[in-house]
Amino acid sequence: MALAGIRVIELAGLVPVPLCGMILADFGAKVVRIDRTGTATSIDVLARGKRSVALNLKKPEGVEVLKQLCSQSDVLVEPFRKGVMERLGLGPEVILGLNPKLIYARLTGFGQSGPHSKIAGHDINFIAASGLLSKFGRKGEKPYAPLNVVADFAGGGVMCAMGIMLALYERMQSGKGQVIDASMVEGAAYCCSWLWKSQHMGMWNQQRGENVLDTGAPFYETYKTSDGKYMAVGALEPQFYEQLVKGLGLDSAKLAPQMSRSDWPELKRIFTEAFAARSQEQWSKIFDGTDACVTPVLSFEEALSHPHNQERGSFITDEKGHVSPRPAPVLSRTPATVSLERNPEVGEHTELVLTEYGFTKEQINMLLSAGIIECRRSKSNL
Repeated sequence: MALAGIRVIELAGLVPVPLCGMILADFGAKVVRIDRTGTATSIDVLARGKRSVALNLKKPEGVEVLKQLCSQSDVLVEPFRKGVMERLGLGPEVILGLNPKLIYARLTGFGQSGPHSKIAGHDINFIAASGLLSKFGRKGEKPYAPLNVVADFAGGGVMCAMGIMLALYERMQSGKGQVIDASMVEGAAYCCSWLWKSQHMGMWNQQRGENVLDTGAPFYETYKTSDGKYMAVGALEPQFYEQLVKGLGLDSAKLAPQMSRSDWPELKRIFTEAFAARSQEQWSKIFDGTDACVTPVLSFEEALSHPHNQERGSFITDEKGHVSPRPAPVLSRTPATVSLERNPEVGEHTELVLTEYGFTKEQINMLLSAGIIECRRSKSNL
């Protein structure tokens, strides 16, 4: 696999860092998640392919263990606010001093500098600070957060993983590691660079909900069908719009021009009535195979069984029957080989990992007796 041989230490945190670690694990890296001792269970559902070491970083001996792990690893990913790692004695200066080739990735909401670098926040706060939240919402309604996808996952986990891969590639030339300052505010904004750079193209010069791509246009909208489901319409180009109109059984010569903004409300009314006359299945059959850019709005279950996704194997099922998306993108020679085993329990691999990193049986027993580590067998092995 593409990242075979790469060792990653992931300090347990909320969803952005776990996604970053899972991406690396999916593509071949050996990822060890460092969990807190005394934790009964982990809420990390993005632990595919990882192993768990339970370690008490509040004690100096625990800090020393982590230092030894980092000294033999390629990547460290940490999710804490600015200053936390430094107070533990695990800041970049210390760790890179032990291992100058380490990639030290810091994934936070507001980054490692600035007046907000030490305050708490979540996805909704980060996209608000990036300017993006002001763009999400319908006309006359308050802004809405589109789940926690934009900052946590796109701007956070994915961008941090990309930064790590860039740093690993650069290390091949220089032989040196470096620190990655991954801010979810900046990552989210960067993912949406097109929005910033297209402001003067006439696509975003109206109020929220009145533009082409924010539900203002009748040809970029969702419409309810007779069975209470929905169809998604994205017929931007004139030739695609013409196929949309044709599929709806309408005559474009009797409709207002596509880009006549003043007529958009009336066109929406006409399209709404048309879509309401048939079921989602009927509309899917009408538009399937055309370039009208009309597709059914699928639930998770429906997406899993959709013929296109079935043929491509777009979703995978683990040994517990849980379904999730397969890794993307697909590499032709070194594709991801995904673990279908259950997620690790806290401390399940402590002894195994420490042994691999050079700890003796006597050292492991001493750490265990002192409460520095926890070794927990999986329930299936009890």
